[in-house]
Amino acid sequence: MNFIAPISIDNLLSQAEKENLYLKLIEQINKDFNLANEAIDFHISTKPAELKIQLHEKIYRLIQYKFAEYLNLLYIIDVPEDQIKKLDGSDISELSGQVAFLILKREWMKVWFRNRY
Repeated sequence: MNFIAPISIDNLLSQAEKENLYLKLIEQINKDFNLANEAIDFHISTKPAELKIQLHEKIYRLIQYKFAEYLNLLYIIDVPEDQIKKLDGSDISELSGQVAFLILKREWMKVWFRNRY
């Protein structure tokens, strides 16, 4: 089975749940945020809708108030720079939602491959 990149956050989260990898996804997000010294502590009981909102808010605050830490986080998670550069930064709320999706996609890819291979 090949990795198929999800088309939206909702699609990604439902795919993670279907494959029983949602908890692993939460663990991976917590781990990488902690590595970047940007503690985010999603509890294993965090529902996908809450995860989506809280991650969006966290990215929004980082872009707004802690830009160097935001860049460091992207580096640690290994979000492709070319994908970030393609985003329109004129609306920070919109941008942070798109970045949250890129972060989730990268984290999901790590979890998915680790589970398969």
